[in-house]
Amino acid sequence: MDKIVLADSGTPAAGTAAASATAAARPALQLRAARHFDLRWEGMLVIVLLLSLGLGRSLSPDFFAPTNLGNLLADFTEIALMALPLTLIIVAAEIDLSVASVLGMASALMGVLWHLGLPMPLVLLLVLSAGVLAGLINGLLIVKLGLPSLAVTIGTLAGYRGLAYVLLGDQAIADFPARYTDFGIGTLANFLPLPFILVIVAAAAFTVLLQATPFGRSLYAMGANPVAARFSGLDVDRTKLKLFVMSGAMSALAGIIYTLRFSSARGDNGEGFELTVVAAVLFGGVSIFGGSGSLFGVLFSLLIIGVLKNALTLYDVSSEVLTIVTGILLLSSVLIPNLAQRWRSGRDRRQIAAELARK
Repeated sequence: MDKIVLADSGTPAAGTAAASATAAARPALQLRAARHFDLRWEGMLVIVLLLSLGLGRSLSPDFFAPTNLGNLLADFTEIALMALPLTLIIVAAEIDLSVASVLGMASALMGVLWHLGLPMPLVLLLVLSAGVLAGLINGLLIVKLGLPSLAVTIGTLAGYRGLAYVLLGDQAIADFPARYTDFGIGTLANFLPLPFILVIVAAAAFTVLLQATPFGRSLYAMGANPVAARFSGLDVDRTKLKLFVMSGAMSALAGIIYTLRFSSARGDNGEGFELTVVAAVLFGGVSIFGGSGSLFGVLFSLLIIGVLKNALTLYDVSSEVLTIVTGILLLSSVLIPNLAQRWRSGRDRRQIAAELARK
């Protein structure tokens, strides 16, 4: 006769079932907790943004002038274009530090191709293709060889920047067609920079992609637990490859915009931008360990950084001080969540200890 095992609350079978149920519920609890933190962080960013606007107004009476606001938006157009795909990459627990070097390489390649006499539409297509190729190389090194994205993109940061200098050296090419450079410096209604329209469209697309699609949910799953994501049927390698290709393409687009906005292709265009891009993403509430964060917070963070840099520039603050401010924001984005997590963990331990003492 087959044995029948009855599992009540005191049997090992019941304990195993309860543990399984708890384990199954844990990811959902973690996601809810992460979203709750995101909302609180985004609320804090709104307050910081309002304070930054007030600081800008107090430092310069021209801060809210339409011309200055247009300059403010134009100055972080390229940063925003690179930060959008980087947000998705960091949510998936990876990183791309080569974005600014791809921008510089794209700018240099754009100048060389135009100088060779190619028509501008073909030049733009080839430059975007080069960005896709750069992102593909990053992705293949990470996915196929299993190399850490931090090490790979530090290497390609140097490699792509070096290629930009090989293409142009210390020269600059500035004879681009007026109808293209007019787009780079043009405004809509004497206020909104035309290139910033691309940021608005891209921000809407990336926000929907991350926050409201199965693809976006898969990124959170990959960032929280890549092993579990693989066992659940997600094609982790293909997804990561898509992310790095996307990042390369957007960085090349940022290089095109930067070149047209300043009417100059140079090998050092965008040098140092990677620090600001990473700071914007992390200060926006995206965890450097992956699995949490939202694009809403990143968009607020981009505005805060843009407002602070513009206000301090109007106040004749040096570029070195602006770099220090960026570094402080970057440290704050890592330090504050870490301290908050430690405080919550300590609070939970104290509550458990108090409950056990009462029993």
